[in-house]
Amino acid sequence: MPKLYWEDFTTGQVAEYGPQEVSAEDIKAFAAEFDPQPMHLDEEAARATMVGGLCASGWHTCAIMMRIAADGFILESSSMGATGCEEVKWLAPVRPGDRLRVRVEVLDTRPSASRPGMGFVNARFDVLNAEDVRVMTLTTHLIFGRRPTAPAAEAGGPRARAAGA
Repeated sequence: MPKLYWEDFTTGQVAEYGPQEVSAEDIKAFAAEFDPQPMHLDEEAARATMVGGLCASGWHTCAIMMRIAADGFILESSSMGATGCEEVKWLAPVRPGDRLRVRVEVLDTRPSASRPGMGFVNARFDVLNAEDVRVMTLTTHLIFGRRPTAPAAEAGGPRARAAGA
């Protein structure tokens, strides 16, 4: 049973989740499979790039953000996915040993006009390292189920049903 529904999100609400540490091995393993650029794979080659050392792929940072958010609140919610992202910005390199956390700010909410059982939450996800440097930001449009309401006869329990019979 979900603990969080659309009604639990309010404009201006801020929550923080994490941290998760990123290792050189994590960075290289993700890069080997999904983003095999030198700055993500090889420490020596990475020193010669504009980032000056090994760093996580931006897509790896997105994946870490999603894991932190999933563990933090999404898996205990009525999440129905998302309609997309307006923007993703990678602002600073994620280095081996960084401990990342995610700060989520609700920008606005609205109920679905066509589906009464769901609502939308527009939110900004900021990924921060231990020094409070914002390494990534993402604005997204989440979909959550609305809190179910009991039928009127059930809301009052057995006496309400008997009285209404």
